[in-house]
Amino acid sequence: MSEITKKAQAARDKPAKFGPDIKLDEYTLEAPEYQEKKLEDIDVVDRERLLNAGVDISGKERSGSFIQVDRTVIHAAPTQEGIEVTSTREALEKYDWLEEYLWQLVQVDADKYTASAELNFQDGYFVRAMPGASTVFPVQACLYLKSEDISQNVHNIIIAEEGSELHIITGCATDSPESRGLHVGISEFYVKKNAKITFSMIHNWAENVAVRPRSAIRIEEGGVFLNNYICLHPVESLQLYPSAFLVGEGATARFNSVLMAPEGSHMDVGSRAVLSAPETRCEIIARAITTGGEVINRGLLVGEVPGVKAHLECRGMILKGGGRIYAIPELDGQVEGVDMSHEAAVGKIAQEEVEYLMARGLTEDEAVATIVRGFMHVDIEGLPPVLKEQIDHAIELSEKSLF
Repeated sequence: MSEITKKAQAARDKPAKFGPDIKLDEYTLEAPEYQEKKLEDIDVVDRERLLNAGVDISGKERSGSFIQVDRTVIHAAPTQEGIEVTSTREALEKYDWLEEYLWQLVQVDADKYTASAELNFQDGYFVRAMPGASTVFPVQACLYLKSEDISQNVHNIIIAEEGSELHIITGCATDSPESRGLHVGISEFYVKKNAKITFSMIHNWAENVAVRPRSAIRIEEGGVFLNNYICLHPVESLQLYPSAFLVGEGATARFNSVLMAPEGSHMDVGSRAVLSAPETRCEIIARAITTGGEVINRGLLVGEVPGVKAHLECRGMILKGGGRIYAIPELDGQVEGVDMSHEAAVGKIAQEEVEYLMARGLTEDEAVATIVRGFMHVDIEGLPPVLKEQIDHAIELSEKSLF
């Protein structure tokens, strides 16, 4: 038995530091096995629900695709030279050195969810950009829940080798809005010297699904990591807190999140960045709207050396009674010479703004929708047009459901 497995066994009942506790034994690990197929032959998923999560089964304008249904990888292949897309299990069998990347950024004994991902490992995706390679279009990865009451446990490893550029869009979805299940996902990102990763995740879960991602990123000298997270559909319980470790001089990280919590949804979401090298930069921008659900918006910036610069911004809007937004911005400056700031605000739509737009010919619903659209818009630098289109599409769909 490996040391990692021993640590996982010791932590199998360890609760998370925050968020509602989930009883793992209420979910099953059993699910049908599905055959591996070409993209055009895949027929076991709801294509429209995947498209709403940014995944296009046609593979159009994608540099590769990965699709896992419950515990089975049914498709994994790149379409561009210099890009690798395969399952984590196959990558571990192919590369002996990959063991050195597994469980190095996320601690296997952090809580019972990380422990479950190790003890009940069901694959995941491995995406790698070779040195100097650059994706023309994003790689798409889909993690899909089809079976009822399934517990999906995946471990993803993403590597951008020196001087490379990698764009990834991950779409997570269920087979129907009534599905019940649990998703536990471990993701470890390695951004090498002067490399760049843009990672955009769109969630299209269901109101009876619990979601426990655990992610961490290591950014070397001159590296850039851009993270965009969109969750505009119901979810029973979401707990997400990625951590970025900026270890190389001039490393940069940006986190952008847009959340909408309808009644019955509990979202505990945030980001953490540890700036431990000179001239590192980080920005965390969060937008949250509640129409009856609860949002806890966390953010933590840690400055360990002089010359770092970072900013944290949390803004929330309450549209309906019964909703709650709780912002927790934190700064931890540990030496002289750090430059870090934060701002947080929670409010409602101002009636005078609605009346102003109505005076110019809009209906009340159109005026409210215009204000909400402006609030949810986050200016994301360096986002490929195809990713921007997917994010705008997700926000547009949420507006239709809201009004």
